[in-house]
Amino acid sequence: MELLSALSLGDLALSFSRVPLFPVFDLSYFIVSILYLKYEPGAVELSRRHPMASWLCAMLHCFGSYILADLLLGEPLIDYFSNNSSVLLATAVWYLIFFCPLDLFYKCVCFLPVKLIFVAMKEVVRVRKIAVGIHHAHHHYHHGWFIMIATGWVKGSGVALMSNVEQLLRGVWKPETNEILHMSFPTKASLYGAILFTLQQTRWLPVSKASLIFIFTMFMVSFKVFLTATHSHSSPFDVLEGYICPVLFGTAPGGNHHHDNHGGSHGGSYGGGGPGSPHSALPAKSKEELSEGSRKKKTKKAD
Repeated sequence: MELLSALSLGDLALSFSRVPLFPVFDLSYFIVSILYLKYEPGAVELSRRHPMASWLCAMLHCFGSYILADLLLGEPLIDYFSNNSSVLLATAVWYLIFFCPLDLFYKCVCFLPVKLIFVAMKEVVRVRKIAVGIHHAHHHYHHGWFIMIATGWVKGSGVALMSNVEQLLRGVWKPETNEILHMSFPTKASLYGAILFTLQQTRWLPVSKASLIFIFTMFMVSFKVFLTATHSHSSPFDVLEGYICPVLFGTAPGGNHHHDNHGGSHGGSYGGGGPGSPHSALPAKSKEELSEGSRKKKTKKAD
């Protein structure tokens, strides 16, 4: 804190935390969220054949985090839809992205330099939503750390966590794409951010909320813009998890996927070789040949 004060970043952080999100930042959030919806296979065809279903999917992309947070805290799920300005703004963005003549609006917002600006502004909204969600949960559960973390997490990544519900509205069912099974960078970052903001809210982290919002926003903006500009799906947490996960859980990230891919070879590894070694496949092959030979002998005897 002394360093922040010396660099006059404390006042900057305080001013930054008070910047209103509506309408500019919310508009950017809606644009990027509905862009990701249009990227989904079959989303354009759905908007032509079933525009109401497409609109509902767009609303889930824009307000899914609020719905999940209300569900966790036992509040009306459609409470945020009373905000007419936000719903109308999101609806206008949905219509322009899907139905603008010659796709002019879509082409403009997809232009990479413009898109990067919107992506950066969306991360500002994400971090603010995490902080507000934890403050709201703390109001109901003063000592409920896990409730505060869960609420902040879904506020930051509720859209991704509701991906399977949104897929059902599009007539698609892919349970293997569950976000909890394959967490993206924003989902992981929202979880870690929720933990930090919970520690700050419960006074275990000696830093002001405004400073934490500013620092974490700069982190999210920097990495998300970089990942979008390079078209990368990796995560800056992968290296750290590669060292920690084997120590805590005995397996590296993605170990289950490796196990599933080679699960068939594990069944023949009783001969002492490795899962992928040729020696492990020999016993299984010899047993098959023996059983085939025994069946032929029985057939000859029967003849």
